[in-house]
Amino acid sequence: QVQLVESGGGLVQPGGSLRLSCATSGSISEVGTMGWYRQAPGKQRELVAIISRRGNTNYADSLKGRFTISRDNAKNTVYLQMNSLKPEDTAVYYCNADLRAVLTMVLKNYWGQGTQVTVSS
Repeated sequence: QVQLVESGGGLVQPGGSLRLSCATSGSISEVGTMGWYRQAPGKQRELVAIISRRGNTNYADSLKGRFTISRDNAKNTVYLQMNSLKPEDTAVYYCNADLRAVLTMVLKNYWGQGTQVTVSS
């Protein structure tokens, strides 16, 4: 019923840029904090960036300056602009958001299916 739909992943060369998008789907009455996480092969899932509904952001320290998170509340969509990509950025990137479904009227946390980002020459 309610879900997060990601797009924008793919293969990019080192130094390149990529923009990820994540939109909500289903009957939703409220979208709270949204964010991006990533999981590289053999590593645990880690925070990339989060953004509140009012635009307050928090980034992983190592990614500040290269990655930028933003959102469009009218579209219920969160974005991740990734610049100066490095091979170590290769990972599955997951969208995350607090959503209030109309059916339950309860605010819960949801994950997207993940989108692969591969940085390689």
